[in-house]
Amino acid sequence: MTWQLKSLTLYGKQPGQVRSLEFNLGELNIVTGDSLTGKTSIWDVTNYCMASSGDSYPISAGKLREYVDVFAVQIVRGDRQLFVARPAARGTTPSPRLCLVFQQPGDLPLAAEQMQFTFTIEAARGLLAEFTGIDLSIRLPTTRGNTMAPSIRHALYFCIQAQNVVANPDHLFHSQGEDHGPRTIRDIFPYFIGAVDPEQAVQRAQLQRMKSELRNHERDLNQQESAAPASGQARALVREAVETSLLDPLSTDELTLDDALALLGTAASAPLPGLPEIPEDEDDPLATLSQERDRLRITFQQTRARLAELRSALRDRSEFLTQALDHRERLTSLSLLKVSPDTSVEACPVCNSEVTAPSAVATALRTDLEELNANVVHVSDDTPQIQALIDEQEELLREHRRALGANHDERNALEAGMREAARYRDTTLRAAAVRGRISLFLENAARYTAAPRIRDQREEMRAAIEELEDALGHDVQADRVNSSLSLINQKITAKARALVLEHSDAPIRFDLRHLTVVADTDDGPVPLKEIGGGQNWLGYHLAAFLSLHEWFIDHDRPVPQLLVLDQPSQVYFPADYKGTDLQPAEESDRTALLRVYQAIANTITTADGKLQVIAMEHADLEQPVFASAVIRRWRDGQGALVPAEWITAG
Repeated sequence: MTWQLKSLTLYGKQPGQVRSLEFNLGELNIVTGDSLTGKTSIWDVTNYCMASSGDSYPISAGKLREYVDVFAVQIVRGDRQLFVARPAARGTTPSPRLCLVFQQPGDLPLAAEQMQFTFTIEAARGLLAEFTGIDLSIRLPTTRGNTMAPSIRHALYFCIQAQNVVANPDHLFHSQGEDHGPRTIRDIFPYFIGAVDPEQAVQRAQLQRMKSELRNHERDLNQQESAAPASGQARALVREAVETSLLDPLSTDELTLDDALALLGTAASAPLPGLPEIPEDEDDPLATLSQERDRLRITFQQTRARLAELRSALRDRSEFLTQALDHRERLTSLSLLKVSPDTSVEACPVCNSEVTAPSAVATALRTDLEELNANVVHVSDDTPQIQALIDEQEELLREHRRALGANHDERNALEAGMREAARYRDTTLRAAAVRGRISLFLENAARYTAAPRIRDQREEMRAAIEELEDALGHDVQADRVNSSLSLINQKITAKARALVLEHSDAPIRFDLRHLTVVADTDDGPVPLKEIGGGQNWLGYHLAAFLSLHEWFIDHDRPVPQLLVLDQPSQVYFPADYKGTDLQPAEESDRTALLRVYQAIANTITTADGKLQVIAMEHADLEQPVFASAVIRRWRDGQGALVPAEWITAG
């Protein structure tokens, strides 16, 4: 006998905020309501409290994340009760510690101030597995070649049909679509249906470990062999040393490994042939020339810039002088304005006779002409100086060009010499490379000689493996799995016929290899994904899981006596369906849904209190098989998993 879910409790972020949802043990519990009332989160909270992985947070973004500080569940197994609580994530990082406290049956959830979060995720999983009845000493061989222990996380594969799985034609199990999900389900399935003999499980784990040790031993031997000095490689290195003048000419055909190693030791310390000695403090001539070229380029550009400025100034003065001279010629062309040292400002500009009241215009024109004459003289005086500066900068520019050309020629000559020197030093460089390989070969040889030898134990290990395989004999576990599945398949077939599913007249079986349900028809096997219709997909999921739980109960297997179904009516009705005002076309859908709940009720009755089913629904039927099982009705804004007063207060 194992556990069922007694309650789910939320602790708000404000003092005194506690919300508990009680469930009936050994019965069908239906929570029906509108969308976004938190029905799906009932499983998310349970999953989180069952020590879910520390790198994923199953609580969806929304009111639970915003207003809840701690999540808790109470699980009951016979006369034992366990309280499990886990703080909400900080950000998106799940809490790494949980609170687990054994209680007396019927005790209420702990108060917030009573909880102490002292269990790590691994420790919590161990205690939950023990409470579930899982044998922690069992080691199961896996398809990956190692072993693993069954855990509470493995048992939960059989306890949930999430909203995206409950009528999925491709996936029968929760998390079947994850990377390692299918392989893990196949590996743990024999244990949970009782096909694993504890003594044989120990022997199989031992066999798996011995095979792994044999593989590791063979790998170590191969590495040791590859590290051993090879005589062929040693002779090849001696030939290369001779070719690069590290050794005197000799024949390598008859060399032993020891002789070759001795010669290689001599070659490793031999000087490199043809390597010229270069003083350590000598400057790099090419770098010096490059720096000089950069300096000359900068100076050249600066000289060009100054020359351009001078030429621009000369052009501006020439243009001004031309215009000024033209203007002066126009003013003086008729000799109306005589400008000379003897000219009186009171003379008439026409007849040169004295006037008593001089003309203001004539006075202004005479003044302008005098200023113009002065400017012409000043500009004329500066022009030769600017021209001299231009000539000076042009000569300097020619000198820079000559210096750059000389630098370019010198660099070309130096690079040509360096290329010639590089060709000359090819032999030296090859000799250096050969000497490096020789040094590495000798280091590995010395390391191999100093390292302790690994004794070849392959024959003994293979003999021990064969002996253990003979002791295990025939694959009894495979026979037990097939035998158990044969009986489970009979249950699945009977439930499929009660649900009036397509192909249910044929034998129905659970395909462990592909993790699906198959109908063996006269025309061949028909897997679930090839059977059309959401009603059939839902029906076969339900038939398979109810049958598996009947088997777990009958054989006292360590799987929680709990099956959670998230919105099975989705294949029949829209999310806002409330069970009233049915159209004639919907009568058949309601009849089919009632058959689903009748099949669940019948299985619970047969289990005699050893199976608890929790269904989260949007449908709300008035028939007794459904209505009598409703424990919460969250509709029209009345009720939700997170109380409305928490939201208004927060």
